[in-house]
Amino acid sequence: MNRLIGILTFAALVIGVNSFGQNSNDETLLTINGSEVTKGEFLRIYMKNNTGEQVIDQKSLEEYLELFVNFKLKVTEAESLGLDTTKSFIDELDGYRTQLAKPYLVNQDVDNQLIREAYDRLNFDVKASHILIKLPKDPSPDDTLKAYNEVIKIRKKIMKGSSFSAMAKRYSEDPSAEKNGGNLGYFTGFQMVYPFESAAFNTPVGEVSDPVKTRFGYHLVKVEDKRSASGKVRVAHIMVAVPENSDQATIAKANAKINNIYNQLISGESSFDNTARQFSDDKASAARGGELPLFGTGKMVPEFENAAFSLQKVGDISRPVKTSYGFHIIKMLERQNIQSFEEMKTELKSRIQRDSRASKSKEALIRQLKMEYQFSSNDDIIKGFHQYVTDSILSGTWDGESAAGRAETMFTLDGKSYKENGFAEFLQRKRAQSQSLTKELLIKKYYDIWVDSEIIAYEDSRLESKYPDFRYLMNEYHDGILLFELSDRMVWTKAVKDTAGLKAFYEQHKTKFMWKDRLDISIYTLNQKKDTGLVAVDQYVTPNLKALKKLKKISKKRAKKGLSEEDTKLLMDELITKLGSNYNVTIEDERYEKGDHYLMDRLGWEKGLSEEYRENGELIYVMVNKVLAPQPKELKEIKGLITADYQNHLEAEWVTELREKYTIEVNQDVLKSIK
Repeated sequence: MNRLIGILTFAALVIGVNSFGQNSNDETLLTINGSEVTKGEFLRIYMKNNTGEQVIDQKSLEEYLELFVNFKLKVTEAESLGLDTTKSFIDELDGYRTQLAKPYLVNQDVDNQLIREAYDRLNFDVKASHILIKLPKDPSPDDTLKAYNEVIKIRKKIMKGSSFSAMAKRYSEDPSAEKNGGNLGYFTGFQMVYPFESAAFNTPVGEVSDPVKTRFGYHLVKVEDKRSASGKVRVAHIMVAVPENSDQATIAKANAKINNIYNQLISGESSFDNTARQFSDDKASAARGGELPLFGTGKMVPEFENAAFSLQKVGDISRPVKTSYGFHIIKMLERQNIQSFEEMKTELKSRIQRDSRASKSKEALIRQLKMEYQFSSNDDIIKGFHQYVTDSILSGTWDGESAAGRAETMFTLDGKSYKENGFAEFLQRKRAQSQSLTKELLIKKYYDIWVDSEIIAYEDSRLESKYPDFRYLMNEYHDGILLFELSDRMVWTKAVKDTAGLKAFYEQHKTKFMWKDRLDISIYTLNQKKDTGLVAVDQYVTPNLKALKKLKKISKKRAKKGLSEEDTKLLMDELITKLGSNYNVTIEDERYEKGDHYLMDRLGWEKGLSEEYRENGELIYVMVNKVLAPQPKELKEIKGLITADYQNHLEAEWVTELREKYTIEVNQDVLKSIK
């Protein structure tokens, strides 16, 4: 069960109640055991659960207030029992809060720009080449300058007419460049690191970008082509593998084999699925008839990708295609075009949160918060802090003692001072270390990280006071978790485990669950052993009248002596074999009310054997074993229904106890003011 069904949903994050007047929403509507509930809190819940109402009806408002009071009473009881202090509750609420806080800890304008930019890019494929000059993981300024100068020198040569491909083969530190001249083929959004993607999409076709820095180093990007997005395809393939460095004879043999397979497919001699299972050397996909997962641009080797996307219709089959893996025949199974912006918006937002571009939104928020909270830094203290840190920090073994007692302010935020000892603790907690940076540069790097993390943490701590919607929603989660936990103890699980209480409740209320008049019957269905289709019953019943008569005799014997279905079936099968009959018999024992089965309207409501009925080539007769008068249903027959009623009973008793235990005061004037 969803723990918060009927209480809250994330989709209702912002619910407008402005029409009720914000100034009056702070008035106390309700007091339970001394705790006040404002008009605004009540209205928020009321409107969330009555979204279809255009005008507030006083009667429905009062009825809902009763439900709301019951809800608040249960929460009050849960708090009195200390359920809100347990580790499990605190951890669960913290988990919800972390998720709910995410939209507030980004710059929404930048976030929306990134979503739109990502969608626009997904509508195109870019073909590009690159040259890479690598940087170490923690590059020093000298490392960065050296790599930058190197890539600038290469770019100047290209601008003077040198071949980009030749320069890539000569200078690029991407190992693949020696073979492909830096050519990366086609790709679309989210397939490259964000700075590289931006350079590729923002550089005109035929031109070379300025140096682009990524976590790998500096790149030059040449855009070869740009086209409308190909979307995604799902294909199946049959592969004849060709090992690397194979001789011409091996290649020719594989080529002959794939062409033979292709000819068989085209002629219709064999199906694609079966051929893939039997002959494809890609054993992983062969077991699925050659089927591959859905893929888009840049996910397959170019030759395979080009052939797959060139297939126009579902069911089309390509001619044999040569790749570095061997020869392939490709069949189109499905083609998906790019969805609309609205359809993709939620997915794009999620992908951006997992992508490096999310840092842009966070950086914009931090700049915004620095201005809002009047951030200021003490540059002299920051520059001098390194003298209190030993070189052991470079190996990650600094114990912090050399900075013990340091309490100078490094920066202030919203009037709060952040001191050296706090930064020292952060360095130890993060186990700051580096093999390439100097001590001064390492400290500067982690200082910037510390400042950003403290700004975000401060903003996070103020969400409830800064954003009423967030505060309301957290209150709803708080109350909802408590409500679920205590309701589970007092009602749901209790009703299931309290077998004695459930049985006693059943005895008191069993007349509510009555069977009407019923027949206890055995239905005997005779049909032909061989499947000869639906034929008239007379065509095969008449020659077996003797068998039919004896089968009915066994049915009567069964009713009189209480033979089991298994024993009865055994006797009937022996009789059919002995007489050489063509019958096959099935037996169904059941109890039915009138209208529960199509035969019930045909039967006389008295014990005994019925006449024969012909239905869809079958011969049916019925033995009425008993005529059952109305009676209560047994507990096992209505376990689910009676348990639900018992839960409602426990709920009502519990609410009555809570209303007697706690004081409830409703401000009628405030209630009447709600319109």
